[in-house]
Amino acid sequence: MLGLLALMGGLAVLPGVVEAQGDAQVQRALDSWFKRAKRRAPGEWGIAIADQTGRILWSVAEDRPLQPASTVKLFTTGFARTQLGGNAKVATRVIGTGMVDPFTGQWVGTWALELNGDLSLERATRQGPQLAELAQQLAARGISHLQGPLVVRSADGPADAVFPSVWASRHRGRLFAPPIGALTLHENTVEFTIRPGAKSGARPVIIGESPRGVTQLVTNRARTVAGRRSSLRLSSTSNGGWILSGSIGRSARPRRLSRVANDPEAVLRAVWGRALKDAGIQWDNTFALASAAPLDYQVVLAQIESPILDSLASEVNTRSLNIGAELLLRWAGGTSNAAEQLTEHVRSVTGATTGVHLVDGSGLSTEDRVAPSVFVSYLTRFPMTIEGKNFPLLLPANGEGTLGRLGGMPGRGVVRAKTGTLNNVSTLVGYLGRPEGVLVVTLMYNGRYSYTARQEEWRLFRTLGADAVQIPEDTSLDIEPIQLGGEDEAAPKPIVGFGLF
Repeated sequence: MLGLLALMGGLAVLPGVVEAQGDAQVQRALDSWFKRAKRRAPGEWGIAIADQTGRILWSVAEDRPLQPASTVKLFTTGFARTQLGGNAKVATRVIGTGMVDPFTGQWVGTWALELNGDLSLERATRQGPQLAELAQQLAARGISHLQGPLVVRSADGPADAVFPSVWASRHRGRLFAPPIGALTLHENTVEFTIRPGAKSGARPVIIGESPRGVTQLVTNRARTVAGRRSSLRLSSTSNGGWILSGSIGRSARPRRLSRVANDPEAVLRAVWGRALKDAGIQWDNTFALASAAPLDYQVVLAQIESPILDSLASEVNTRSLNIGAELLLRWAGGTSNAAEQLTEHVRSVTGATTGVHLVDGSGLSTEDRVAPSVFVSYLTRFPMTIEGKNFPLLLPANGEGTLGRLGGMPGRGVVRAKTGTLNNVSTLVGYLGRPEGVLVVTLMYNGRYSYTARQEEWRLFRTLGADAVQIPEDTSLDIEPIQLGGEDEAAPKPIVGFGLF
């Protein structure tokens, strides 16, 4: 147990740990595993297996920079924590200048929505705030009428969302690659649940929507037909909406369709309008407002907040959520040179001058490069810092999220690791708890046989983890452990310019 805590909290490493981990039996197991792996998945391999001090015990091309894919997200998590603190939150607000007419309930003045890239905003099935809460706060102020078109901004200027230029264009429109920016709600995707109409020839019925209010952007041209088969399609339109076409059988079960929100502002307008209506607020968005007052005179009319950063980061890593990682990077590093700051963060933690080049926060770009030795250095050194306390617990455990297929282990939590997967990439980076101490494992493969490489990576973890033990929470320092979700009463770190409190 003390050997495990050495990684998490800085205790001295027990004598003999390195020798126990690096004995001839383990060496033979690794040699045998790699001989099979490189035969079954020919390509570029980069491997580094180290003890909890960072001493490499076994490696293959440990200094070769390879494409890391989503394992970049663990760097982004560490960077965001260093810049913001684990308790930081993102605020979404209604700001404005003016007053409520006490006789009519009319807001007399200017107003705008301030969005700051809250990953959790407007999600129906996961933790996070809702625009309906903002509308209800306005109603509680006595506002029953709003006038003027929707104005959207962020705390540091315009609010938009675009497809990152460093991502391959072939990913555009795919659910894992939505637009990125301050203007984010429901992870910039939409979802509809559709059931058959009452009879053949009738329109199908949309019985579920996320986010709430987005159905008004759908033109329904589909039809109900006899039988059980369905061939529904959801096509984007130039005005930010969708056309539902195709057919669904009268006896078919409800179908769920998801699409990227290519025009997040159109979605926001629909969802905000529904939230105001549900709160009993009439919105005349055709009325022309006077020019907005200077920022110094704006006041907060309503406000909602995200869960704490650690909770969001844990979810980003568990689900391998690209938009989440990019928003964490933007939150921590701003909008101009955040990727360069991320690269410099990794270099400052590891001491590496080569072997790391990052252009995004998610690892979706094919331009990212990291050497296995850099991962090992980061995973052993960052948890020794104040900002890195309990860092391994922000990575998914075996059996959950992207590690759901890593079965055959002695129990949940003996592995904390991050996967990276693209057509030609299979990486697995993280911690494996053993009775003798924590192993830090970096397995990187670039080549045509990424699926087979992943199976071999799982196999090695199962082999090394046959007698694994759970990686514990840090108890070596006399401070409260970091909460990974839910409410947290500790005051978050104030960050100027991103609407954080």
